Amino acid sequence: MTTLKDYDSIKTAWCPGCGNFGILNALKQSLASLDKKPHEVLICSGIGQAAKLPHYLRCHVFNGLHGRTLPVATGAKLANHRLLVIAIGGDGDMYGEGGNHFLHAIRKNLDITLLVNNNKVYGLTKGQASPTTDIGIKTKVQPDGVVAHPLNPLALAISQHCSFVARGFSGERTHLMALLQAALAHKGFSYIDILQPCVSFNKVNTHAWYKERVYPLAAEKDFDKHDAPQALQKAGEWGDRIPIGILYQSQPDSYTDHIPQLQSQTLVEQTLVPPEFSSILNSYHA
Repeated sequence: MTTLKDYDSIKTAWCPGCGNFGILNALKQSLASLDKKPHEVLICSGIGQAAKLPHYLRCHVFNGLHGRTLPVATGAKLANHRLLVIAIGGDGDMYGEGGNHFLHAIRKNLDITLLVNNNKVYGLTKGQASPTTDIGIKTKVQPDGVVAHPLNPLALAISQHCSFVARGFSGERTHLMALLQAALAHKGFSYIDILQPCVSFNKVNTHAWYKERVYPLAAEKDFDKHDAPQALQKAGEWGDRIPIGILYQSQPDSYTDHIPQLQSQTLVEQTLVPPEFSSILNSYHA
């Protein structure tokens, strides 16, 4: 039986009160509750405060370049599609530098879970505006306030038929755990945008600010998570009321279901026959 201690690693280096702590603890509890052993899990990340999260978990880890988390996760899943692969990053890392990869990961619908710790600023590089920063917010880099309209990644994901789209809040750990468990159990690309207060650089979207506004979608009796137009409407709801929960879910085939070479074995289990490979290469020189 897997326990939380199985995932214990080094001491964290986040600021006291950082929303990343709630996400880390919820993920550890979710993996343990699903009885996933550390050697069965790979977490990929790029650069940023959110990208440090895999360092604080005892499992397989790949820490790569800023914005390049999803290509690594894709390669790992194709090599061993039985491995539980989780990609994690911040709103700058994933929606800024990694925005193009975000779109194409949705298209492929690989069985990967993407977690985005969304604090609406670039935390590691000291608080400049990110793609999700609201209009008018002042930073050291934008002293007159942000003028660009914030990206709505949830609406973007739903519009591109992402098979699992959800929003969580680091301050609602029980609710977040349930979301994580559902995402990890989903067969296909599952994506959760997690609202995560940054106590150092975002003095607007604080823990208290979110607590006054978030509400569970499960409380909406008429809401249907399989209805894309309804999901898009909820994705656009921001301000006085912010929905958290599964906004959209469908069940198309996963990408690897369409690759016949992976039906019996993973790539890493298959035997490479060098003479056959050499004969193919030599045929191009004939």
